[in-house]
Amino acid sequence: MRYFKYIPIDIVNGPGTRCTLFVTGCPHHCPHCYNQATWSFTGGFSFGDEQADRIISDLKDTRVRRRGLSLSGGEPMHPVNAPVLLQLARRVRAESPESDIWIWTGYYMEELEGVQRELADLADVVIDGRFEIEKKDVRSLWWRGSSNQTINVNKKYLKKLVSGLDIPDGIRVY
Repeated sequence: MRYFKYIPIDIVNGPGTRCTLFVTGCPHHCPHCYNQATWSFTGGFSFGDEQADRIISDLKDTRVRRRGLSLSGGEPMHPVNAPVLLQLARRVRAESPESDIWIWTGYYMEELEGVQRELADLADVVIDGRFEIEKKDVRSLWWRGSSNQTINVNKKYLKKLVSGLDIPDGIRVY
């Protein structure tokens, strides 16, 4: 797997202060995507143990408390990326269990299979659906680029997630 960018202290991609990893490679090529630089599967940097160790270390750093890890792209659920991110998510659950995991994907939950579904099952939130410019609404949408996208909240982690967070209408629990 390759990644485009890692932001160790991020306040934009999910609630609270977070670590955010943008993977490379996206088959969707949504028109007007804000992150077209991540579409290529050969761009960016190789992701390995050193980068995973840094993310875990950053999540556990008490000097700057992070609420969790955001996975975006590119396409985190692509078959090239999902197995590596599944291993990372397992490490987050084991080594930083208080951290939440948010994933943005152009796939719909119903399309996820195998490793993709395992990754979704380890996430607190999966925001699914391709970006559609004609459904963009920056004033009323929380954490989504367009209104066709759904905020899917994992029922296993719902209690932890809503602690201190106002969840908007229109979410789906899985």
